[in-house]
Amino acid sequence: MKLDLQNIPRRKDLSKEEFLQEYFIPKKPVVIEDLTKNWPAYKKWSFEYFREKAGEVVVPLYDGKPAKGRQNSHGVAKKIPFKEYIDILEQGPTDLRMFFFNLLKNCPELLEDFEYPDLGVKFFKKLPVLFVGGEGSKVVMHYDMDLANNFHFNFVGEKKVILYPPDQTGLIYKVPYSIVSMEIIDMDDPDLEKYPALAQAKGFETRLKHGDALYIPSHWWHFIKYETASLSMTLRSLPKSPKQIAEVLNNLLFMRNYDNLMRKLKGQKWIDHKNEIAIKRTHKNAGIE
Repeated sequence: MKLDLQNIPRRKDLSKEEFLQEYFIPKKPVVIEDLTKNWPAYKKWSFEYFREKAGEVVVPLYDGKPAKGRQNSHGVAKKIPFKEYIDILEQGPTDLRMFFFNLLKNCPELLEDFEYPDLGVKFFKKLPVLFVGGEGSKVVMHYDMDLANNFHFNFVGEKKVILYPPDQTGLIYKVPYSIVSMEIIDMDDPDLEKYPALAQAKGFETRLKHGDALYIPSHWWHFIKYETASLSMTLRSLPKSPKQIAEVLNNLLFMRNYDNLMRKLKGQKWIDHKNEIAIKRTHKNAGIE
């Protein structure tokens, strides 16, 4: 058994009308290979460039260890100057990652290196964010709490991306009161005997190289493995429908706070309980005894 994954389409010279009709409106992912070719970032963005431009900025780093006991999810592992983090990346594999780093707030001059694409989409311009990871680091399968449409631009290194649409949620071991699948599952090499429902789920995959832009539709699940040390940027388009806005508010105001409260009250028992429910629900959905 193996995961049922098809390649994400790759396009060049994609017009605004084609993007909207073929991908954005039907909510289908696509890799646009030439969207960044005229940006200064296409040629300039490298680890050395960021060492020069943002080396003194202190950045929060996260590791691949799941939160345990009474820890809040997604706690910061350490904070160091960006240039020291780049040194770590260049020394070899590491699970240290930097994510959702606000360029506008921390390095405003870098905003001159890119432009918001003319794709017929309204971007949330207050939050261009940087994602950096070491060779071999992985991001657990999840969807974004704010249900944004993501445009993910890769500039340094290579990364593997696996996507699942929302209608496959019942088969990928979603953890209750969260936006993640079970963190113990390595989607790069999952144990399909232990987690057999994954073999039934139908997803997509791609490998992003220099200059590639990946459109990830709202509410789509994504797993990322950094094949090499990599640097990417995401531009976001926020949801507009009342139903989606209500779900975002529930995620931010209730679900996340309730989960963290229960972690503090019950510790590891709460995490184990949620994982048990995830397995039971998923196997029921998949018709597995």
